[in-house]
Amino acid sequence: MGRPNVGKSTLMNRLLGEKVAIVSSKPQTTRNRILGILTRGEEQFVFLDTPGIHRPKNALGEYMVNAANSSLRDADAVVLVVDAGREISQVEENVISYLKESGLPSVLALNKVDLYRREQIAETIAHYADKYSFDAFVPISAKKGEMTDALLDECAKFLNESED
Repeated sequence: MGRPNVGKSTLMNRLLGEKVAIVSSKPQTTRNRILGILTRGEEQFVFLDTPGIHRPKNALGEYMVNAANSSLRDADAVVLVVDAGREISQVEENVISYLKESGLPSVLALNKVDLYRREQIAETIAHYADKYSFDAFVPISAKKGEMTDALLDECAKFLNESED
């Protein structure tokens, strides 16, 4: 989950090791949720890349936000992807409110760390930590692949054993 252009699709492509989601500098490129499956050893992850959550200005925008919100309700865990150098917006506040209500496991992925100073990233983490007790905070660069394995390791903690 996350607002437009925080790198959700880039992250999904990186995690899966192939291009399954369109990546563009243009906001709202992802219009429907995209499913990606990753098998790593005995672990299997099912990722949903969602449209960016934003204030809709037309019917298409409303459809995209509804698709993102629907994905949130279908999730077993949530990775909230944020730009490591940007302030918390109403979008993130809304996702955090949902996480508080649902009790879903969650990871905050602070993307684009290669663009910011460590102090700025630490400050962003502190702001989010004041808002919500995420299960993990993982600074990443989806574009460069930095710390994406650590993010997968955190997500693996939420995998349930199959009863089959």
